[in-house]
Amino acid sequence: MGESVLLYILFAPFLGALGLIFVSNRQPLLVRSIAAGSAFVALLASIYLFYAYDPVKGGFQFIQKIEWSRQLGISLHLGVDGIGTPLVLASTILLFAGIFVSWHIKDRTKEFYIWLLILAAATIGVFMSLDLFFLYFFYEMSVIPMYLLLGMWGSHTKKYLEMTDSEGMKLRDSVGFIFNFGSNSKEYAAMKLVLFLSAFAVAALMGILLIYKYSGLNTFDILVLREQANLMNIPVLGTTLDKIIWILVFFGFASIAPLWPMHSWSPVGHAAAPAATSMLHAGVLMKLGHFSIIRVAFEILPETTRELMPIAAVLCMFSIIYGGFVAFYAKDTKYVIGYSSSSHMGYVFLGMAALNYISLSGAVIYMFAHALATGMLFAMAGWVYDQTHSRDIPSLGGLSNKMPFITACFMVACMASIGMPGTVNFIAEIMIVVGSWNKYPLQVIVAMLGIVLTLAYLFKMMRGLFYGPMNQKYSHAHDAVSTVDRLPLLIMIAISIGFGIFPTHLYDVVRSGVDPLIVRITEVVPVAQSGSDEGVQHTVSHSKIPLTSPIIADEVAATPLQISGGRE
Repeated sequence: MGESVLLYILFAPFLGALGLIFVSNRQPLLVRSIAAGSAFVALLASIYLFYAYDPVKGGFQFIQKIEWSRQLGISLHLGVDGIGTPLVLASTILLFAGIFVSWHIKDRTKEFYIWLLILAAATIGVFMSLDLFFLYFFYEMSVIPMYLLLGMWGSHTKKYLEMTDSEGMKLRDSVGFIFNFGSNSKEYAAMKLVLFLSAFAVAALMGILLIYKYSGLNTFDILVLREQANLMNIPVLGTTLDKIIWILVFFGFASIAPLWPMHSWSPVGHAAAPAATSMLHAGVLMKLGHFSIIRVAFEILPETTRELMPIAAVLCMFSIIYGGFVAFYAKDTKYVIGYSSSSHMGYVFLGMAALNYISLSGAVIYMFAHALATGMLFAMAGWVYDQTHSRDIPSLGGLSNKMPFITACFMVACMASIGMPGTVNFIAEIMIVVGSWNKYPLQVIVAMLGIVLTLAYLFKMMRGLFYGPMNQKYSHAHDAVSTVDRLPLLIMIAISIGFGIFPTHLYDVVRSGVDPLIVRITEVVPVAQSGSDEGVQHTVSHSKIPLTSPIIADEVAATPLQISGGRE
C-alpha cells in the first residue's frame, strides 16, 4: 500500500457504497458481502497504517496532496500524525463490526449499508484532512447519513409509542408531534441532531473563514497556517481576533463532542438509532469534535488555546456529573449508554484542558478506548432489543439464562467502560487523572466521582437486564451463536484487552503526535519588562515537559535561553 494507504482507507467505503448502487435488494447476501468486503479492505489498510507509522520520526506521514482550486488555496491534503492514526483505526474497526451487527437487517438492506459506509468514510476523512476546507466538508458530510439512518431505520421510544390524544388517536405521524420535545420519535431525534450540529457547525465555519480571510495566506492548508498565520494582534470588539475565532471554533465543534450544555441531541440520537449507527455515533462521530478542536484551535491558535482552554475544564465537570446522574436514573438501555457516552467525553475535555503531554496523550488514548467499549455496549443493547423488542430495563431481567455469551461480553464491556485494569480504558483514565491533577485537582475529584457513578449505573443496568426473574414473554429470546453474530464482539473485546496489556506501540504513536503540539502550546513566552530593567529579557516557561523524548528535546533546544533576570 505504501504512501497511498490513506487513499485506500478513505475510498474503500466510498467505492463499496458506489458498488452497492448497482446491486438489487433481492440479492441480500451479495449486498452484505460487498459492504463487508469494502469495510475489510479499509480495516486491513488502517492496521497497516497503524503499524507502519513511525513514532520516532513523528509528524504527519503518508501525505497525499491533490490540488482542487489554486485560486482559493484548496487541496485534498491528507495526512495522519500520532493523534489521527488511532482514530482512523477505531473508525474502521467499528465500521467492520457494524456491518456484522447489522447483518440481519431486512428493510432496504442495500440503502442501509450505503449510508453506513458513507458515514464511516466521512468520519475517516475528518481524521485525515490537513486542509480546513475538506475537514469541514467531511465533517458536514457525516450529518446527512446520520439523519437518514435515524429517520428510516431508527426506532421509537416507549413513551412515543404510547402517546395518544384525548380521543385515543395516535399522533405519531403529525408534524407537530415531531417537534414536540417530549415525544422522542425517531423523526424528532433525526431532526434535532441535524438542527443542533448544523447550527453549531455554522459557528465553526465562521471561525475557519476568519482564519482564511485574516491570515492573508490565501490557503486552507493547516500546515501552512500553523506556521505563518498570526491573528493575535488584530483588534475586534474590544478583544483580539484570535479569541473570537477560538470561541467560534471551540463551541462550534464542541457540540458534536458533546460538551454540556450542547449535549441534549446526542442521547436522543443514540436511543433512536439502529445499533451499528449508535456504534459509529458514540465511537467516532462524537470524537470529531475533540479532534477538530485539536487540529484547528490547538494547531493554529496555540497561545489562545493556552489562555482560554480553562473554559473546557469548567464545563467538563458538568458533562461528567450530569451525564452520570441521568444515566443512573434512566430506564432505557440506549439512554443509559448514551448519557454514559456524554459523561465520558468530559474526561477527554479534561485531558485536553490540562495541556501537558500526559493528560493530552491520555485524552487521545481514551477516545480510542471509548470507541471500543461503547461500540460493544451498543452492539449488545441492539441484540437485546432485536430479541425482546424492548429497551425498558424494569420489564426485562433474567436474560443470562437465554444469553450466556451476550451476558459475558456485556460484563467485559462494562469493565472496559469503568476502566478496569487490563483494558486500554484503564491506561487512558490513569493518564488523564495523573496528568490533570496538578492543574485541576477539583476536576479530577469530580472525574473520580464520575467513575463511581459509571460503576453504579452500568452494574444496575446489567443486573436489570440479565439477572433476577425473567419475564416469560421473553422466553423466545436466544443467544448469539453464529460466527456472524459473535465476530464483531470478539474483535472489539480482543482489541480492547490486547492494547490494555500491550499498550507500548499505541502509546508511542500517540506521544509522537502529542509532544510537538504541547511544545507549541507551552513553549517559552517572552514577558516585557519596564523601568530600570529595560533591555532585560525575562522569559516564563509554561512547560513542565521532561526532555527524555527526542522530539521534546529537539524542540526545547531550539527555544530561547531561559534566565531569571540577567542579560543575554
